[in-house]
Amino acid sequence: MTRYNNKAPHTALDWQQISTVLLDMDGTLLDKYYDDYFWEQFVPQAYARQRGIDRTRAKDELMARYRSVQHTLLWSDLHYWSKELDLDILALKKQISHMITVHPHVVDFLTFLKNQNKSIYLVTAAHPQALEMKMDKAGLAHFFDQLVCADDLNRAKEEVAFWRLLEDRLGFSRDQTLFADDNLKVLRAARSHGIAHLIHIARPSSRDPLNASAEFTSIGGFNELLC
Repeated sequence: MTRYNNKAPHTALDWQQISTVLLDMDGTLLDKYYDDYFWEQFVPQAYARQRGIDRTRAKDELMARYRSVQHTLLWSDLHYWSKELDLDILALKKQISHMITVHPHVVDFLTFLKNQNKSIYLVTAAHPQALEMKMDKAGLAHFFDQLVCADDLNRAKEEVAFWRLLEDRLGFSRDQTLFADDNLKVLRAARSHGIAHLIHIARPSSRDPLNASAEFTSIGGFNELLC
């Protein structure tokens, strides 16, 4: 396992001590470039056409609106954005669904977990319709015992309450659970709940450089957990 930041904790995983694995989707299993491109370029382009304004102004307006609901359930609510922007967000997502890609080594990692008889759960902030579309494209759903959206629990993953509800639903043991995500606020909430093994994804988008955490063990790819 690579330590990208000298301040980051670095502990080799003892798989015998881990029975449950919780995995984020966007940026963790799937390349976040799709979502970055969609929200930062594709939606502003459609919004600019609809409003008859230039793309720069459209992007500025949208980025401010995104920030106003960041880290809440509304951020990933497709119906909310469709109503707010007067755009069919799901239809727009499907227009560029060919851009959805799985990060390298993800299938190998999931296969390893299956062979080790771990309980594997997808835990995502994505809206249920976005989850369905992405799983259809990525072909990963069969690896998981259950797919859980934040929407299912009516709490954002950044809230400690989300993790209490998730534990009630799945029945995992905190000290035998590993969770991987690219979002530091989410990892902090999971840590506050007591989940013992936390992994930060240092490169959620293939277009961005590695950006390690000073708080959590960071990896550039899941192959590092197979060493």
